[in-house]
Amino acid sequence: MNARRARIFLTHWTLAVTAAVCAFVVHLALRGRTVSLGYEIGKARQEQARLREVKRVHELEAASYKTPERVEIVARSLLGMEPPGPDRIVPVGMRVDVEGEAAKTAAGEKSARTPSLLP
Repeated sequence: MNARRARIFLTHWTLAVTAAVCAFVVHLALRGRTVSLGYEIGKARQEQARLREVKRVHELEAASYKTPERVEIVARSLLGMEPPGPDRIVPVGMRVDVEGEAAKTAAGEKSARTPSLLP
C-alpha cells in the first residue's frame, strides 16, 4: 500500500509541477505581449500627437491664405496683377460702349451691342 500511495503522490506531484510550469510559461507569454502592446500604444500616441501638430500647422497656414493681405501679396508677386485704373472701373448698373463712354442701362432695355468692359 505504501508503494501505491507513493506512486499516486508522485503522479499528483508531477501533474501539479507541470501545471505550475505551464501556468508560469503562459504568464510570461502574456506579460511579454502586454509589454509589446504597451510599446505599440506609445508609438501610436506619438504619431497621433505628431499628426495633431501637423493638422494645427495646416489650419494656421490655410487661415493665413484667406487674409486679404495674403491674397494681395500673391496677386501682385506671383500673378503680376495691379489695381485697376479709374478708366477700368465700371459702376454696377452702367455699361461701357465700344468708344468707352458710360451710359445708364434701363431695367427693361437691352443693348444692341455686346457691352465691353475693356477700353
